[in-house]
Amino acid sequence: MISAVILAAGQSKRMGQPKMLLAWGAETVLAHVISVVRSAGVYDIEVVSGAVQSEVEAICGKQGARVVFNPAHDQTEMLGSLQAGLLALPAGTQAALVTLGDQPQIEAATVRKVVGEYDKSRASLIVPSYQRRRGHPWLVDRSLWKEVLELKAPDSPREFLNGHSTEIQYVDINSPSILQDLDTPDDYRRARP
Repeated sequence: MISAVILAAGQSKRMGQPKMLLAWGAETVLAHVISVVRSAGVYDIEVVSGAVQSEVEAICGKQGARVVFNPAHDQTEMLGSLQAGLLALPAGTQAALVTLGDQPQIEAATVRKVVGEYDKSRASLIVPSYQRRRGHPWLVDRSLWKEVLELKAPDSPREFLNGHSTEIQYVDINSPSILQDLDTPDDYRRARP
């Protein structure tokens, strides 16, 4: 089983308001990300909450996604949220699809390609690539979770990936969407549908 871990615990300091709650079409940014992941065939979805816990929980309740709270969300950045997410996954999960909650540009076709590559190759790391640049969502096999869980700040998921660069199975994606997320009001204005 593949489970999605959607990282949605950030404080949205550069945006100035909670990114997960911003409108994206007829839904919120977070609801859209959950919908796209599910439409691509990943049904076990866990969202890591933090800064706007109750609002994220409400969205997840409507979307049928589980929520795990990262109590150190204001100190640990993305690594702490990824660790909290991995620790809370069901025992039967074989791999985690690491997904950004502030990446509503995510495409179902990308998710299907990453998951399909894992189904085919069983590589321990599957990473989408656009013009030789790594993006999200990426997939990590359970065999590497212990190493992720042992990382300490200031290490980040980027250092983890760099340390395993020779093991990464890249999936070429013909869209810059894997590199895009929402950090600032300008990002949101440019990308909003």
